Amino acid sequence: MPYYDDALPAHDQFHAKRVRDIALRLAGDCNGSVDRDVLAASAWLHDIGRPRERAGEIDDHDDWATAEAAQLLAAEGVKPDRIGRIKHCIQAHSIRTSSPEPRTLEAKLLFDADKLDAAGARGLVRLACIVGERSGRTGEKYAVIDDTSATDLGTSNSPDIELLRDWAQERLDTLYTQPGRRLGQTRREFMDEFFTHFAGEIGVSGEW
Repeated sequence: MPYYDDALPAHDQFHAKRVRDIALRLAGDCNGSVDRDVLAASAWLHDIGRPRERAGEIDDHDDWATAEAAQLLAAEGVKPDRIGRIKHCIQAHSIRTSSPEPRTLEAKLLFDADKLDAAGARGLVRLACIVGERSGRTGEKYAVIDDTSATDLGTSNSPDIELLRDWAQERLDTLYTQPGRRLGQTRREFMDEFFTHFAGEIGVSGEW
């Protein structure tokens, strides 16, 4: 998908594919009826605006992606009701405080899948990529969150590893679906063990 050609690793086409795969996996464990086509399309399209937002060409990748996706889908003859459902999924996928709450099962599954890709072994690597992308951009010693109004986390005074821990914890605490929370628990347990080993290697006591 050309939208991801200029994407950095944390929000590239491979992230979109992982989110799609996780979302469909969660859908298979849901009791309710899930429109898998809506879910898959939303996963592929949810971050297409990230490169433009990073470059400063747009202010909000959610809003831009929602509008762009609607045009793409309409051109492909997708029915308006499905386009509306996909638009809601994209609008509600972000953890930003300005994002609407996901109302549909598909939107909740996309939200959970996106957050789960920031947890566990792959998730920690992905979060480290995000820290790397943001480090030094404001002259701070440690990585900071670009827009502190977009999340409950403020500017970090902690080493990057603490920021990874906080970001992962925050995302796992926001999951909506039962399948998402079950998978999140296994990834949380892995991260508990990882951070325990990490602290032991550098001689720091404490729990995360």
